[in-house]
Amino acid sequence: MKDKNYFMRIALKEAEKGMEKGEGGPFGAVIVKDGEIISKAHNEVLKTNDPTAHAEMVAIRRASKKLGRFNLSDCDIYSTCEPCPMCFSAIHWAKIKKLYFICSKEEAAEIGFDDNYIYEVIRGEIKDKKLESIRMKDDFCHKLFEEWKQKTDKIEY
Repeated sequence: MKDKNYFMRIALKEAEKGMEKGEGGPFGAVIVKDGEIISKAHNEVLKTNDPTAHAEMVAIRRASKKLGRFNLSDCDIYSTCEPCPMCFSAIHWAKIKKLYFICSKEEAAEIGFDDNYIYEVIRGEIKDKKLESIRMKDDFCHKLFEEWKQKTDKIEY
């Protein structure tokens, strides 16, 4: 029977594969449903020039495509490292209930993958932000929101 260590070893092999190919940092992820691997991935940021191509994001996209659904609440995710804020959010959006990881975000920061600034922005602790965020006025957007609110055949996600 496959156990947690088995799945994490697969995630570690994915991370190693990505590093060896020069496709991204030392990160791998595996999504498991009912004891079977649904998807596996490694960081592909350098391969794809996509800053969102983190191992967890790629694994979630592949699992959703394979299963034909966005709700992965019956799946677990194994990641070589504690997910960044983007990946952590995606894991929540996918409704995954269990996350297993080895290295911490602090350990990731020690090798150059420091997400602390993003956490500080989210907590409202940064006054000098690197991103200027400007709210615009447009009544049409509010009408779209109201239409969504009233829509009777919408699928909640």
